[in-house]
Amino acid sequence: MEALILYFVLFFPGIYASPFPEWLASGVEGIRSIPFSSIRELGRTLTYTIPSLALLWYLLSDKKGFSALSEVSINKQDMKRELLPFAIGLPGLIIIGIFVSLLASLFSDLSPPPLVEAPAGLVGWIVLVFSCLGTGYLEESYFRYYLLSYRLPALPGSFIPETVFRILVSTALFSLCHLYEGPWGVVNAVMAGLLLSLLFIRFGSLHGIAWAHGAYNIFVYAMGSVIQGSGV
Repeated sequence: MEALILYFVLFFPGIYASPFPEWLASGVEGIRSIPFSSIRELGRTLTYTIPSLALLWYLLSDKKGFSALSEVSINKQDMKRELLPFAIGLPGLIIIGIFVSLLASLFSDLSPPPLVEAPAGLVGWIVLVFSCLGTGYLEESYFRYYLLSYRLPALPGSFIPETVFRILVSTALFSLCHLYEGPWGVVNAVMAGLLLSLLFIRFGSLHGIAWAHGAYNIFVYAMGSVIQGSGV
């Protein structure tokens, strides 16, 4: 129950702050693009992402302060261990994104994922990097670290192994947060969620997959910049 309540508290404000209402209002066609605003993105990071991350880690520490942060503190030796899941995760997420984009181009009946507009200027890119890393840590802390390691009970008497059950729930909730991106965005989120879950289980890595998640989001904006510059 705590996991579900925490999900609604942490992520539904983010959904309603996104273009989700516009996507609903636009019907089947979906939204064509998601504009970038430095002020809005910085405000969202400072008033939503960081407080949400602080609340999550406060609960992970069993309300005994932020002692749980010591579990994910990183040193030079840990840095090397975290680089492997990052090195696997980032190319994997990019390949998934390209694959889903190709599928979307083949099935014209479903609206393609919206174009993510890139920032204009150095300040915008600095805000974007800060925002993407914050989002990466928030989502990976909840969907992977919290749901796969902590308070998500297995179904009593279920034939589904506990690990598989946790991965399915984590991926389902993660994909729900991407409804505003349309059907192909949900498909992308499902595949990305499965990859990140497997990497977390294999390596026990929070930092590596959070870096990969954040870097992939930056990559999406960078590709949006290329597309805008080419006039496509």
